[in-house]
Amino acid sequence: MTARRAWTRAMIVPALLLALAACAKQGERAADAGGAAEAGVASPEGAFLAYEHDVQVQLEAAQIAPRIQQVAQACQSGKFGDCAVLQVDQRSGEQPSGQVKVRIAPKGVESLIGLAGEGGKLQARNTRAEDLAQQVADTALTKARLEKEHARLLSYQDRKDLKIEDLMAITTRLSEIEAGVEQANRDSAQQRRRIDTQLVTMHFDTTSGQRSRSEIGEALSESGSILSTSVAVLIRAAAALLPVGLVALVMAWIVRALIRRRRRKLPPKT
Repeated sequence: MTARRAWTRAMIVPALLLALAACAKQGERAADAGGAAEAGVASPEGAFLAYEHDVQVQLEAAQIAPRIQQVAQACQSGKFGDCAVLQVDQRSGEQPSGQVKVRIAPKGVESLIGLAGEGGKLQARNTRAEDLAQQVADTALTKARLEKEHARLLSYQDRKDLKIEDLMAITTRLSEIEAGVEQANRDSAQQRRRIDTQLVTMHFDTTSGQRSRSEIGEALSESGSILSTSVAVLIRAAAALLPVGLVALVMAWIVRALIRRRRRKLPPKT
């Protein structure tokens, strides 16, 4: 009996340890997935990726307008981090819809999308990234070249043997270089903004069932106008053909009368 108990314990203890290890691994994976969902995708260190997200959300018709306002307000208030509302589009009627476009810090992307789809259905989502490495390098190279030329021309400008026309030419070129440096700074700031923040466009639409009901109701409501339009077309066609019919009737009567008169003038057959 003692040997049997010892053998049973020897089999159960490793099995329990394996089960605990598997649970621990699953918990770590779940935590990692939750952290990844919360953080979202971001440009890796040393990369220059500009992310954009397109999200299709289906909601009940009565929820669309309040949800658009809720998402826009959450962005403006910085609820999920740095955020700027770029566009708000809202359409009412039997099939209400809308769109909210924002630029937000990467850590707030998933939370904002979660708020947009709360109580509804995330119908579709598309995430893409544009590599701005070449644009960033070109902008930095242009700025460095202009600044180097600017410093060189400033050294020429201090020469006392410089002619007036040369001085004017240098002054003009310095103004052009300064304008080019300002443009390069603006381009660099815009590129940095696209890398550090992400563009999120959320489209809101009604559910497929509501769209079907709306289409049926719309068809029924339009049936009266379609019938009246058809009757009006028939009336117009009849009015247009009435003079033609009268002329044809008169011509037929004249032809028939002429045929009868000709038959009367013919001599009787013997």
